[in-house]
Order: sequence, then structure tokens, then C-alpha cells
Amino acid sequence: MTSDNQSQSNAFSQSQQESYAASALFDCNYLFPKPDVADPEGLGLIAIGADLAPQTLLSAYSQGLFPWFNEDEPIAWWSPEPRCVLDPSSFSPSKSLKRLAKSSSWHWSVNQAFEEVIHACSLPRSYADDTWIHDEMIQAYTELHELGYAHSFEVWDEDNLIGGLYGLKIGQIYFGESMFHRQSNASKVAFWALNNFCQHTGVELIDCQLPNPHLQSLGAGIMPRQLFLAELSGWVSQPSLDWHLFSDTRYLVNQLAHTIEPTLNAPSPSITQPNRKD
Repeated sequence: MTSDNQSQSNAFSQSQQESYAASALFDCNYLFPKPDVADPEGLGLIAIGADLAPQTLLSAYSQGLFPWFNEDEPIAWWSPEPRCVLDPSSFSPSKSLKRLAKSSSWHWSVNQAFEEVIHACSLPRSYADDTWIHDEMIQAYTELHELGYAHSFEVWDEDNLIGGLYGLKIGQIYFGESMFHRQSNASKVAFWALNNFCQHTGVELIDCQLPNPHLQSLGAGIMPRQLFLAELSGWVSQPSLDWHLFSDTRYLVNQLAHTIEPTLNAPSPSITQPNRKD
């Protein structure tokens, strides 16, 4: 991201975000079906078609849907049954992860390298040759990032990006999309940082979407889709803090175990200022 784009994101005020969200949530060009009506058997696939415009994505997420499709396939919208979720206040890192953090010289940050993170997440994994995070998805979520809705968490070893994750925040819920690591446990540290940050900025729930053993090993649980959808409107309608305001600071990973509260542009012995890229 260029410094001009970063300045634009930081200048995007909370009132502007709320105004944009209101228009986006009600001005979507598509009417999504209710998941329980379109998918009574709970297979997860709700609709096919539409587009990835900001209004469409915000409307879909606010109704419990997210896009998941391979390149050159029609856009598919999903709402899994059950839903994989995590209450940030209940997150408990493993003893081994705590030991790693306490002896670590790594740092973590918010929104300092969104495009690097999403591109890293898009790379093929050892267990799969293809990826659903293709150019169309990257462009769509990068636009949401510039509008103040999509956010990344990064883990740094000096100036080397070694892990991270990205997702979408509407109101008081964070919809996690993907994570990656280049050093062992770096993605787990990013997830820990996300939970810590959510606790201190009023985000009540992290949506992990599809249940899987890795996320469940990090403390995620499952919620019936009907309950998730019933509670969702309350989460997305609440005001929330602009996370781009925290993008100028890097925090020491070894302070995560002490649940240090992230502070806005306030250097202390527990944080350092990053080298900004032009």
C-alpha cells in the first residue's frame, strides 16, 4: 500500500464508515435468500451469482453469507451449518504458544501490510495446488480495506513479514477470511493478537466461518446457524472503532501474554514504531 492510500484510509472517519455502511447495507442490487429457506438441509450453499462490489459484500456478510468460489467459476455464497465462531474474551493460548511469545523478539501490527498479507494467503498450500483467493477476490477485499472495513494483522521478525491474517469487520463482529505463516506458529500469534485486539476495541465475536481442527485447537467452537443469524443483526448494527487509527504502531509479541492493551499512537517500552514504506 502506498503512503497516499494509507493516509486516505486513516482519514476515513468513523462517521463516514457508518454512513457508508448504512447506504451499503440497504442499497445492494441483489436480494439474497434466507439461508434456512434456501438451504433447509444445512449444506451451506445459499446462492450463485451477483458481484463482489463493496455494497454486495457488506450486505451479504451482514446477512451471514460470504463468497467462496474458485477462479473462473460463478460467484457462490455460503452460510455454513453449523458456524465456527470464537468469543475473543474466551481465547486461551496454549502453554507452548505462551512460552514462544515470552521469549520472542517478534512484533505484531494492524493494517500495515494488507496487500502483502492477502497475497501471501492466496499462495497455494502444501495440501492444495489451487486457491480460492484469486485476483477478483484480492481486488474486492483490497477495496474494502481502503474503505475501512477489511483489516489485516501482521507478525514481523524484524522487517520480515512472517505471518498474518485478514478479514472483514462490520460493527462488533470480525469475519475472519484466511491466515498464513512463513515461520512456525506465526499465524497462531497473529490469531492471538486478533483476539487481544478485539477484546480491547469492543469486538464481541470472531466468525471463523467453517469448522476445522486447526481453528478449534485455537479455541473456536461451533454455533447453530439459526442462532448465529438471529444474533448477527445486533452485532453488525453496533458502532465500532476505526482500526486504521492503530496502523502506525508495532507491538511486542512477548507482551501478548500480559494482555497489554493496544494504545493509539502512544509509544511505550512495550511497543516500537515501524519503518513506513513509501
